[in-house]
Amino acid sequence: MNMKVENLPKYRIAYVRQIGPYGPANIQAMDKLKKWATEKNLLTESTIMFGIPQDNPETTLPENCRFDACMVISKDEKIDDPICESEFTGGKYLIYKVKHTAEDIRKAWTEIFPAIHNSGYQIDNKPIFERYIGNMIYNDYCDICVPLKRCN
Repeated sequence: MNMKVENLPKYRIAYVRQIGPYGPANIQAMDKLKKWATEKNLLTESTIMFGIPQDNPETTLPENCRFDACMVISKDEKIDDPICESEFTGGKYLIYKVKHTAEDIRKAWTEIFPAIHNSGYQIDNKPIFERYIGNMIYNDYCDICVPLKRCN
């Protein structure tokens, strides 16, 4: 298992929101953000991107599910349509680096929850997301980031 606990800082983010069933449209949102970032020369070796599903598809109708394709940006970067701006609040996260294939992600989920259970932490009430740093965007790896809080 390639897991560690990290304190992620607050970030200013640019994002594209996709509303509807999770799946191929999420990739389109990420591609739209990458196109914008490429035009502004923002994709570098240190670029940090997130794929954040905002809703639980077990409790939210598929047509209402929100997915945000996000990118960390500097405080000076100008935002223009159709890109939105927000803040990532940061916090303590379990980071699990995984090959971005359906099989490897499915396997990761079978390992993540027992690891959290045995760690003295529990999942915090924030979205679980995928993080891509630098070349991870292009080489089929991602970090699954699970928000944590201390058990009482």
